[in-house]
Amino acid sequence: MPSSRSSRRAVTTAWESSDWYLGMVGRRGHLYHRHLALPALLALLEPQPGERLLDVGCGPGVPAPHLARLGVHYTGLDASPRMIAQARKHHARSGTFVVGDARHLRAAVGQNATFDAVSFVFSLQDMHPLEQVLSEAAGVLRPGGRLVAVLTHPCFRVPRQSGWGWDACRKLAYRRVDRYLSPLCVPARRAGGAGTLSFHRPLQDYVAALFAAGMTLEALRELAPTDAMRRQLGRSAAPDNPDIPALLALRARRATG
Repeated sequence: MPSSRSSRRAVTTAWESSDWYLGMVGRRGHLYHRHLALPALLALLEPQPGERLLDVGCGPGVPAPHLARLGVHYTGLDASPRMIAQARKHHARSGTFVVGDARHLRAAVGQNATFDAVSFVFSLQDMHPLEQVLSEAAGVLRPGGRLVAVLTHPCFRVPRQSGWGWDACRKLAYRRVDRYLSPLCVPARRAGGAGTLSFHRPLQDYVAALFAAGMTLEALRELAPTDAMRRQLGRSAAPDNPDIPALLALRARRATG
């Protein structure tokens, strides 16, 4: 998953050398995009023709063609020029792509720009500080506009502090969680000699940051790999316990007052 999009240092030392990520995702997205994240994004977003959407931490722009087909005016923003170059290469007809910092959205999209929706697809858990990022996102939403985020599930996928186990007696795959309530900054991947970062936070921190930004949480969905996806991934990557979710998707709305 993408990491540390909000850090200028990470942009210049890690994401500019992120062939591993571009190779994994490609123009159509990883299996997690195609089977889980994109269907959840569209279901929670409920996009309408003519709406304007800002996709923050867009990477190579995987959601762009799906939203463009529905008549949405898509703008993708990422701090990495390399990611934006890839998005423009593959999806230039589906939207507009800009280099920008999630902590300072108006500097990238314009002081008077407003959007009907903001999305974060596999990016919010890689941005810091959370409160500032969500406050900026709320600030570019029109009153009543909505925010949709899809992220690795913070309750079950704690970087380097959780993993799968196998109970031979019960013949059951289980998820082990060693740490949860304490926020944690974790080096997630080595790329070009520089490490990318991921930021674990308990679910309560996401909810509190949304409320502090003037947003009301409306919906949550917990997503586990589908049968088709698990067959493609193989048992080692997707153990046989479909009752434990991998992703969390949420929708929040900016107050109208």
